Amino acid sequence: MGITNPPIDELLDRASSKYALVIYAAKRARQINDYYNQLGDGILEYVGPLVEPGLQEKPLSIAMREIHSDLLEHTEGE
Repeated sequence: MGITNPPIDELLDRASSKYALVIYAAKRARQINDYYNQLGDGILEYVGPLVEPGLQEKPLSIAMREIHSDLLEHTEGE
């Protein structure tokens, strides 16, 4: 599963521009990455993936699938 699944055209409906979509997805991917990094420390500050991650799926791909599934609420400018 790559970054083109879900298709970018379908994701653009969930942000005001492609640039806003990139920032939105990158912020969520960073949260997912931080979640995985903190698991070994026993700290649960971040929320893990809201969709079932594929084997060796990258945080950005997970974030894109979460956005496509409307599992996240986002306010632009935050």
